[in-house]
Amino acid sequence: MSERGTVADTVADVIVARLGEYTEHLFGVGGANIEDIYDAVQRRPELMTGIVAKHEFGAATMADGYARATNRLGVVAATSGGGAMNLLAALAESYDSRVPVLALVGQAPTGLEGKGAFQDTSGGAGRLDAEQIFGAVSRRCVKVTRPQDIHAELDRAIEAAFAGGPAVLLLPKDIQAAPAPGRVHRAGVSEPAQVDAPLSADAVAMLAAGHGPAVIIAGPEIARANARAELAALAVALDAWVLVTPDAKDAFPNGHPRFAGVTGVMGHPHAPALVAGAGLCVLAGAALPITARAGLDAALATCPRVLHLGADEPFVPAHVRVRGSLRHRLLEFAVHTSRPGFVAAQANTGALPELKPPPASGPGVRYREAVTALAARLDSGTDVVADAGNTGAAVVHHLPVPDDGRFLIALGMGGMGYAFGAGIGSALGRGRRTFVIAGDGAYFMHGNEVHTAVEYQAPVTFVIFNNNAHAMCVTREQLYYSGDYSFNRFRPADIGAGVAAMYPQLPAWTTTTLAEFETALDKAHDEVGPVFIEILCDPDELPPFAPFLKEPLA
Repeated sequence: MSERGTVADTVADVIVARLGEYTEHLFGVGGANIEDIYDAVQRRPELMTGIVAKHEFGAATMADGYARATNRLGVVAATSGGGAMNLLAALAESYDSRVPVLALVGQAPTGLEGKGAFQDTSGGAGRLDAEQIFGAVSRRCVKVTRPQDIHAELDRAIEAAFAGGPAVLLLPKDIQAAPAPGRVHRAGVSEPAQVDAPLSADAVAMLAAGHGPAVIIAGPEIARANARAELAALAVALDAWVLVTPDAKDAFPNGHPRFAGVTGVMGHPHAPALVAGAGLCVLAGAALPITARAGLDAALATCPRVLHLGADEPFVPAHVRVRGSLRHRLLEFAVHTSRPGFVAAQANTGALPELKPPPASGPGVRYREAVTALAARLDSGTDVVADAGNTGAAVVHHLPVPDDGRFLIALGMGGMGYAFGAGIGSALGRGRRTFVIAGDGAYFMHGNEVHTAVEYQAPVTFVIFNNNAHAMCVTREQLYYSGDYSFNRFRPADIGAGVAAMYPQLPAWTTTTLAEFETALDKAHDEVGPVFIEILCDPDELPPFAPFLKEPLA
């Protein structure tokens, strides 16, 4: 019921009712050619909450973060034209990281396509073709041109998203507003069912007793498959060390005695030696792109048995590759293994070896000190979303993920500013405190999504490392070029004071020392809604990033 009286169901109502089976939030930015979807959302508040972001990139990263943190479908809506185009960078990240996101993209009315319609992207009359554009960043992109097709196209789009999304539905304005077609009962769509073939003799033989301990490298597919418990079962069965890739820090408990740290450019320097000395290396949902495998190529070549489990094609040679349901395969191997004679990995009882950047002498708080202080104050179940650059490297290297917490980082495209939207999506999806940790460069790109967190009182703590620079670019100028110039140092900006002035109801602090930072964290601990903390740091401090350091990983 609305002020207009009883409203007949439309195609937009069909979409909202159906998507309410898979998500509780619609993230987006409104506009003329998508407003019918929001109108349908307000009629069904028991199904879905509509969230309006400040920018379509922010809305799409909210959907991405929601999907990663909850293993549910992330849904984003945007209008035609520039609003639609603003989705592309975020959808590219979801595409490369295989995140189940569905984008609902408004289009000009079908009767005006090719006739000078505002924001026409039909591909006619020399205009852009939205199907081609979005087809490049999605597993499936379809324009719905008849109301009676909406049920089938929703089915296919949801299935494509869960198979490794994103998917895109292009929805002309008149199609959204058209009367709903006859309802057809359909079973809910989920991840495609598959019957796994029995393990091959070669795969079973990989589990025979060998020289040296077993090592598991866990990748982001563990989280996508919700296979954390199955990974832990295999680790126990093998008495194995467990390494995680930078984008899979939450795949295995960071406080577990078998946890051996992080691989790759932001990882721990002993990882190659562990792999080289192993009798078996299991790549569990780890395709190992270069950010995750830096320093491991020679070690993997030395290992006598490399087994890959997962759907994604690995970037490294494996002696045996086993496809199928990752959860099922991990349990199968755990059952077949039952301690087959590998040397037990020594339990981890101390601190992990770390990369050793040279001491910094500039102003502000050091990365390691700040991250250590933060780690000491994260409760169990707290989620962490890290952004790109020096700040992200420090968080990946130094910050243990809290028990039962989620860890998100965008390493598909590596776009700055991802963490702000993703953190809000994670917080609203899981209903838990989420820490967004980002640099000032990322803040200036998409940090105004803080407004969205304030508007919806999302439980997000924003921690901004402000060095008044694009510091990783400053480091590159110094290491790889003359260092006599910089395009990447900026005039000082009082971000914390600015945010406090914009949002008087938002608890916000600017901290210049470690003690001030710790005090702000303690004061913020019991807040229910969003919190903002700025910490000043040194643009010349080298991060724990192996290519910048003379370490074995580099």
